[in-house]
Amino acid sequence: MDYRKLGTSGPEVSALSFGAGTFGGSGPLFGAWGDTGVREARRMVDIALDAGITLFDTADVYSAGASESVLGEAVRGRRDRLLLSTKAGLPTGDGPGEAGTSGPRLVRAVEEALTRLGTDRIDLFQLHAFDAAVPVEEVLEALDGLVRAGKVRHVGVSNFAGWQLMKSLAAADRDGRPRYTAHQVYYSLIGRDYEWDLMPLARDQGVGALVWSPLGWGRLTGKVRRGRPLPAGSRLHATADYGPPVDPELLYDVVDVLDQVAAETGRTVPQVALNWLLGRPTVASVIIGARDEEQLRQNLGTVGWSLTPEQTARLDSVSHRPAPYPHFPYERQEGFARLNPPLLPRPA
Repeated sequence: MDYRKLGTSGPEVSALSFGAGTFGGSGPLFGAWGDTGVREARRMVDIALDAGITLFDTADVYSAGASESVLGEAVRGRRDRLLLSTKAGLPTGDGPGEAGTSGPRLVRAVEEALTRLGTDRIDLFQLHAFDAAVPVEEVLEALDGLVRAGKVRHVGVSNFAGWQLMKSLAAADRDGRPRYTAHQVYYSLIGRDYEWDLMPLARDQGVGALVWSPLGWGRLTGKVRRGRPLPAGSRLHATADYGPPVDPELLYDVVDVLDQVAAETGRTVPQVALNWLLGRPTVASVIIGARDEEQLRQNLGTVGWSLTPEQTARLDSVSHRPAPYPHFPYERQEGFARLNPPLLPRPA
């Protein structure tokens, strides 16, 4: 296992992290992901720790807190061997104070997460979404108090736009509040929007990316293919509308090249797709989940080898889409490109 710094001020984390969204799964979305109980969860944590994974991620909204509770039971007795990450901010109910990132709600969310996780500190606490109704100064003040109290070690965000993240970082620097060291983002071979604004911002500001849904919401498993119906057991039947939109032709073209590279490397399609992400700038850790032990072991086969530059270039090319404004002049015109050297190679 490779280990990387989470941003410039965060902890060292494993290149692969474990996502506990399947733990205690219930409801139309999380129930479709999986319903791993404590016994099986403990076994998965054993396997992950033996493979070198150190970061375990969950959220209060996953199955109404059940994911946190099952994860807490699963790590009991080896808490000091790992890092716990959780998130709050999305609605957990319909009542007042059950959504958003106001100061009082964040304090309450952390206290409740600590209880469910059975621990005295959260190593990484992330805002699950930007709350436009709450001043960033109020959010940062609450997080500062939680860090000073020792209940939270590091803070981060998830699903922020570039201006939202930059505004928060600027306020933290100005007021001496904790800086966000992590941004949990959607990024995959069939969803590369992260690269346009958020990746350059992350490089400039020292924010590490934690990648969620690295297999494109379950589409890069090798089971979804051109000219074939969606497999009967695919969770996409129940969850497709919850996830990021994907152009079917892009998906099929990417899978065609993944097939070729998988044959060349002796790896599986998802292992190739995950390995591609590990080579991208600012990516600190790729979050993998699993319904069962076999799926977890397959995902762990992502590390310990590397794509060749030529294989990476083929995957870059097939997955590339035209840059949106204001980025396309920097991609297409030499004068613009000279002023803004790219983080990633330009498409051929």
